Amino acid sequence: MKLQFFAIPAIAPDQAQTEFNRFVASHRVARVEKELITDGAASFWSVCVTWIDGEAGAAPMSPPLRRGKEIDYRETLPPAEFAVFDRLRQLRKQIAEVEGLKVYNIFTNEQLAAIVQQRVTTAAALGRLDGVGEGRVTRYGESVLAVMREVVSTLAVPPVAAAAP
Repeated sequence: MKLQFFAIPAIAPDQAQTEFNRFVASHRVARVEKELITDGAASFWSVCVTWIDGEAGAAPMSPPLRRGKEIDYRETLPPAEFAVFDRLRQLRKQIAEVEGLKVYNIFTNEQLAAIVQQRVTTAAALGRLDGVGEGRVTRYGESVLAVMREVVSTLAVPPVAAAAP
């Protein structure tokens, strides 16, 4: 995976926003992290895009298949990671049925993919994921972490992402 960084001004963002949109439309995006940096008229959005490059010797990868705004993780994740992701989805479905909740109230697909991609095996690491607060870690974390601890040794070490200029 590779990283691309963008600074999008809060005032008059058009040019930077167009560049950002062009980039994400033409790359296989795995994750987008953003933060508003407040500095009066110089405020801007700091955006980090994690994107997937084709594997060495392989043909370039096509963009992920989308149904609406959803990412098809079968296309985005390597097969071994997708198998773990699918196992976590099944666990999430079981928890949701028992608790009478929607599955996304447990963890979103994006959060499950991040758990797999980042090889999360501790409550602290789980709590650092975007949108995962202490309540989710306390209520659902141990069952998810148990799966991850069981399978993490079977997953290849994720490649170190190179920072883009």
